[in-house]
Amino acid sequence: MTSKFETWAVRPAREQDMGELAEIYLRVRRETFRWVDPDRFSLEDFAVHTNGERLFVCENENGLVAGFAAVWEPDDFIHMLYILPAFQGRGAGKALLAALPDWPMRRYRLKCLVKNTHAMTFYRKLGFEIIGDGASPEGDYKEMRLNGSPSF
Repeated sequence: MTSKFETWAVRPAREQDMGELAEIYLRVRRETFRWVDPDRFSLEDFAVHTNGERLFVCENENGLVAGFAAVWEPDDFIHMLYILPAFQGRGAGKALLAALPDWPMRRYRLKCLVKNTHAMTFYRKLGFEIIGDGASPEGDYKEMRLNGSPSF
């Protein structure tokens, strides 16, 4: 962890990013969703789960990829926001959100697994409110929507 201010650059994903983004998706899921058998996650999931979505990449000032976001634009739905553990808590997630099209005018929605307490806290602090709940193979989730102006 560094104490200096970090500068983040967010850009559209390129074809050459896909392998690295798939690895981030696999690694973060396995490390975060500890209540799920890690063998249920595979590298191939990324291409299937992001099909048709708009992808954004977040890099630090040295060009290292910290994470990515995937958005299903027809529904203003943030399908994924994954940040490598080494970059969590350093502003990369906020940078990705702030770079989304028409942020914060669009009232983006997302689903967050209840057991992912770190992410639940992150979204609540940023101004997302719970609007519903449901269940997925990875566990119960809360559906959330950006409520007005974000808190950053």
